[in-house]
Amino acid sequence: MTAQELQEIQRAEDERLMRLALAEASVAASADEVPVGAVIVHNGQVIAAAHNQREQLRDPTAHAEMIAITQAASAVEAWRLEACTLVVTLEPCPMCAGAILQSRIPRVVYGAPDPKAGAVRSLYQLLEDARLNHRVEVVAGVLSEDCGRLLTKFFQQKRLSAKKRGIME
Repeated sequence: MTAQELQEIQRAEDERLMRLALAEASVAASADEVPVGAVIVHNGQVIAAAHNQREQLRDPTAHAEMIAITQAASAVEAWRLEACTLVVTLEPCPMCAGAILQSRIPRVVYGAPDPKAGAVRSLYQLLEDARLNHRVEVVAGVLSEDCGRLLTKFFQQKRLSAKKRGIME
């Protein structure tokens, strides 16, 4: 198999996994949470699937990535997630990037960039910082339009709802 064929197979798998993360993000949206979803794969099997739950849990750390990392560590019975890939619909923030580094996840795939809080490529490049003892392979932009559209729709609905409440009051 050629290198290009292997890349195409990996890209198709990344897209398949991103669709699972998008399904998690949709669950978040239906619960009035910011629609971010994440899955973690270990040796080809999904071992964690999560979505944002900050509102529901009243926990500022309840990002999809943080919950998925906790689930994955429990599944492999270790804090080192060295044989895992994290797939998430939105570029991780500094907190989540820190958790990715601490858990030694070697590969992260994300969909939409986050120009306001992204710590992978947009604002900071924590996962590939040569000063740190762990670096991560990053694949950016997988199904980014689908991921971004879900977030845009969610926030448009929030603004519309707020506007209607303002008019009705």
